[in-house]
Amino acid sequence: MREIVFDTETTGLDPLTGDRLVEIGCVEMVNRVVTGNSFHAYFNPQRDMPLEAERVHGLSAAFLADKPLFAERADELLAFIGDAPLVAHNAQFDFGFLNAELAAVGLEPVSLDRMVDTLGIARRRHPGAKHSLDALCTRYGIDRSHRVKHGALLDAELLAQVYVELTGGRQIGLSLATETVVEVVEVVTFRPRLGTPRPPRPHAATVEELQRHAAFLATLESPLWHN
Repeated sequence: MREIVFDTETTGLDPLTGDRLVEIGCVEMVNRVVTGNSFHAYFNPQRDMPLEAERVHGLSAAFLADKPLFAERADELLAFIGDAPLVAHNAQFDFGFLNAELAAVGLEPVSLDRMVDTLGIARRRHPGAKHSLDALCTRYGIDRSHRVKHGALLDAELLAQVYVELTGGRQIGLSLATETVVEVVEVVTFRPRLGTPRPPRPHAATVEELQRHAAFLATLESPLWHN
């Protein structure tokens, strides 16, 4: 199964108030294994970059000024994602911006039926815990030391690893192997030892043992077990 894990960076939180998509990173997975194929692009948002957003991803208006418009790479992006399910963390946010940009250039939106939200999966698997990408990387031992700021492609690569862990862990590859593994179980059958059987051991008390026991009871004052 082919899936696309993706992440976006934006000028803010709401495309309906004029915020724009400025970066997208997509990572291809087949049978939950990263293939090495990816799509990455920066976009000129044709507007200013709020300081709060720049602090998150480090993308300034000056850096984005010579980047292509979304319309210039939209067809290439759509060709890459194809009809595969799209995996994102807090996917409503990313789908909202992606579809707003597609609508702005007269293209059909991506169906929400293709949405796979790892935030929702994490909340179901780990109720009450922290569910940010950083927190999930820490939980699953995924190295994020190179993540100084948010970056769409880097975050998509990290999310791909998190997604594997959320949906079965690294052992998921065992069920996807092309070769059949046959487990050989050795059946051990009990076999009696051959030879001369040992004589039975005596278990009854000897006359001498009974006499010593009676003498001991005589020293006790009205023992409960003595008739």
